[in-house]
Amino acid sequence: MPDFPADSFAAPYIGRFAPSPTGPLHFGSLLAALASYLDARQQHGLWLLRIEDIDPPREDPTAASRILQILDAYGLHWDGEVRYQSQRHDNYLATLDQLIQQGDAFACACSRKQLQNTLHLDGHCLAPVPENPDLPDSCAWRFKVRSTQQEPLCFDDRLQGQFCLSPAQDIGDFVIRRRDMLWSYQLAVVTDDHDQGINQIVRGIDLIDSTQRQLLIYQALGWPAPIYAHIPVAVEQNGQKLSKQNLARALEPDDSGSTLWTALQWLKQSPPIELQQDGNQRLLDWAIQHWNPNVLTGQQQLAAPAQFQRLPGN
Repeated sequence: MPDFPADSFAAPYIGRFAPSPTGPLHFGSLLAALASYLDARQQHGLWLLRIEDIDPPREDPTAASRILQILDAYGLHWDGEVRYQSQRHDNYLATLDQLIQQGDAFACACSRKQLQNTLHLDGHCLAPVPENPDLPDSCAWRFKVRSTQQEPLCFDDRLQGQFCLSPAQDIGDFVIRRRDMLWSYQLAVVTDDHDQGINQIVRGIDLIDSTQRQLLIYQALGWPAPIYAHIPVAVEQNGQKLSKQNLARALEPDDSGSTLWTALQWLKQSPPIELQQDGNQRLLDWAIQHWNPNVLTGQQQLAAPAQFQRLPGN
């Protein structure tokens, strides 16, 4: 199985930030947004914004607009129109249909109990599949990972080095459309990244385990894969990453430059102390010119600044 090198693109840089609107942005979100923004702007590339709103039961109806407001307040201005995944059903259906026609996806009515300790089914569900698998709650659709795919699938991450997983031993069949008819992250993100021409992805290392699943989909569809750079995650004192689920503090608008300065310091960019209160735009101008992601090489987690950790008592 071929590896995915970190230098396989010569095309103009197109990057993106793609938050899910399950709550407000926090300091960890800002780090991912800022790193991807600076990487794109230093390369004179495009930086696109995509709202990954494909899981309504988990979403906050006010979060998407608040995300846009916070990014704008910090001077992280995106190129073009914001894309909303909730408007992309037909595109995801086309991707699923192609995978089905190729024999790379299959309907699965198995329960979690039936799938316990089972990584791959070789396209044969253990439960009877309904005659019409597209009826709500009848079954999920899974990407077929064949039991013969033992050889490691590797990619060269710009910051973390070579990362390998065996599709058969470490991944197994994975859901690309859920039983409740909602689209999986893996299928939706690949479809949109390909459609938008994304060729550089900078995101948190908490998503690195998803990369091989996405690479398997890219391979099956014959689409070129992006180059990846996974930055470390910010963690609480107890070792948990900053996240909405862990009640990390919501970001507030700050045009002083102080919050961005702290984020740049966390990203090991050594921003000058004299720029700490000079406003977001001056600080971003400096950061674009001096952006050096290589100082994060091999870093997987760093402590979050105390003022951005969870609220006391939560």
